[in-house]
Amino acid sequence: MLKGRGIMLKATLVVLWAVLMLLPLPIQAAERVESVTAAVVAQRNLPPLVAERMNRSIAAIAGQLMEGKSIAAVQAEQRTYEDLIHEVFDKVLVGYTVSSVTLKPAVAAQVQVELLPWSDTIQQVQVETAVEGMPPRIEKLVRQDLSGVETVFQSALTGLPTAAADWTNGVLKQHLNAYLQEHLPEFRADFDLNPEQNAQVKLVVYPRLPVVRTVDLAMRSDTIPNSALLTRREIMQAQVEDIVGVPVGFVRRHKDELEKQFAQGLDNRRDFRALQLQTKVEIDPAERASVMSRSDSSRYRFRLNGWLDIGRGKTNRHAEKDRNLLFRLHLGQMLGSHDELFVLTELMPEDMAWGYQLGWQHNLQGGRSLALRYDLRNHGFIYEARQKLAARWLLRYEFRAPDSLGEAALRYRLHDFLSLEYVLDNEQKWLRLIGNF
Repeated sequence: MLKGRGIMLKATLVVLWAVLMLLPLPIQAAERVESVTAAVVAQRNLPPLVAERMNRSIAAIAGQLMEGKSIAAVQAEQRTYEDLIHEVFDKVLVGYTVSSVTLKPAVAAQVQVELLPWSDTIQQVQVETAVEGMPPRIEKLVRQDLSGVETVFQSALTGLPTAAADWTNGVLKQHLNAYLQEHLPEFRADFDLNPEQNAQVKLVVYPRLPVVRTVDLAMRSDTIPNSALLTRREIMQAQVEDIVGVPVGFVRRHKDELEKQFAQGLDNRRDFRALQLQTKVEIDPAERASVMSRSDSSRYRFRLNGWLDIGRGKTNRHAEKDRNLLFRLHLGQMLGSHDELFVLTELMPEDMAWGYQLGWQHNLQGGRSLALRYDLRNHGFIYEARQKLAARWLLRYEFRAPDSLGEAALRYRLHDFLSLEYVLDNEQKWLRLIGNF
């Protein structure tokens, strides 16, 4: 019985195999054109930027005709498609004649178009650049950023028929904008082309908004009187006015270079060189920009300040009212990076008394300093120690041997011209206003 079932199973399999062999095979789907690429060649030089645009145009034309159609159908009508592409492209093209079109049907079809120039071609391109509305300092920086812009025009025009120049304006504008976006994004540009064998291009660049409207200038020094800088303010003001009307982004991008130029404009002067003054400039770019200029000497220390004591009464040791108002001139010379010899000249204007001190100061790390002064008026030494606590805070202590008096003070700098001290000594405490002139 088992043997009979085996024979039946084999017979069934043979029948099924025969049926499958007799069934019609499925028809394979015809391959279709999915994409089209184009390559344009010319008998003479074809500018790369122009060739790129032509390739896109031809690929678009051919794609509309063939994409989605079967390869077999395109092959059957290949000559018709070639003639149609030839006719359409020849009508829109200026400066060239289409001499031949070759089509290669495939899933990724290819079209090759050969062109013949009409007439004389552009051999050389000269670019003349004008920077609109910028002072010489800024114009120089703009031209540095524009260095190489002529290659945009040369790559688009060299070898192009003179009759086709107008057709390339869109290509030129597009690539010029791309160049500016990379090298000079704060400016716009327009150009005028004279299409000859030696073509002339006039390029004009002008600023984008926002631009700097006003500049607030501040000049300070920690080593010479701030009032001495007033004589050079006009020079610095004339320099910083150069950034008025300049795009804010351009000033920000060239900030370091402009700061260096402004500083050199002062440091190269004879009086600044004599005092060995070095200037550091900081620009805060904005529509209302600010410029801070700090000029300090590495060798000399000239300072003029005055103070007014408020709330200090008379005691055994404070019998002289002239100490409440005082002006002091500090003249010093650095012996190195840490040591200074100086002379103090003091004027007590309430009774026109003068005082003189000779001193030495040693600067330590961490904002600390020690000083020893000899008071020629009261004939005794004064010992002083200072500690800088923060950018605006200072703690100091001095002991005056002629009076056997110690004085401690905590100083806060309100701004560069005015500080406030809380002072206390062996007998009392008071406030002191200190002016830095």
